[in-house]
Amino acid sequence: MEPDEYIRMDEAEARMWWYRALHTRLLDALAERPGAPAWPVLDAGCGTGGFLARIDPSRTAIGLEWHAPAATIAAAKSGRPVARGSINDLPFGAETFGTVIAADVLCHAAVEPARALGEIKRVLRPGGRLIVNMPAFSSLMSVHDAQVHNVRRMNAGETRAMLEAAGFRVIAIRYWNGLLLPLMIVRRKILARSSGRSDVAAFPPWLDRMLHGMTEIERHLPFPLPAGGSVLAISERP
Repeated sequence: MEPDEYIRMDEAEARMWWYRALHTRLLDALAERPGAPAWPVLDAGCGTGGFLARIDPSRTAIGLEWHAPAATIAAAKSGRPVARGSINDLPFGAETFGTVIAADVLCHAAVEPARALGEIKRVLRPGGRLIVNMPAFSSLMSVHDAQVHNVRRMNAGETRAMLEAAGFRVIAIRYWNGLLLPLMIVRRKILARSSGRSDVAAFPPWLDRMLHGMTEIERHLPFPLPAGGSVLAISERP
């Protein structure tokens, strides 16, 4: 990402509605399919450490981050070890982890998805879990994606195919942030065409509460939504 985006992420991820919603869904996925709790969790592409800090302290967790200043912030924020390195060439031994989380990482320009997934499969123990979040729908590419160096957005079918081609067994896959999808389309495709900035920013408290509340309503719906701004997949290394 652009260096300024890491600064915005660090300032926003503890309170901005979208980060809180994403982290909650990742924690839900980790609780739903915990993998082997005795084995460490890898947050691959942990950014400035907001999610790493929220993983249950009873579980051993490690971060991985390429950007050196972000890795330093993540280690301080989470109190966890953070390794410098690329998801394309993970600096860990084979079968080290019980769970790997890659949240909005496989979409980045510097990432080679097939190579990265091969590396994740290598460092996961047999039966280990991979939790992936991807921005959804290539038609939603916007100024925000350019600023954070996203070059791919995928629907659920494309995400499943990517994981299965890498040898993972997909256990669950679903869209989220669907109730706010119409607002996202207006914001990114119409209002922000010439802004030159990403969507990471502080929102007025009343608006932030409203947007987060919408994601919580969606989270508790008894049925999946047919579309959303993101795709979350849980898969297993056979």
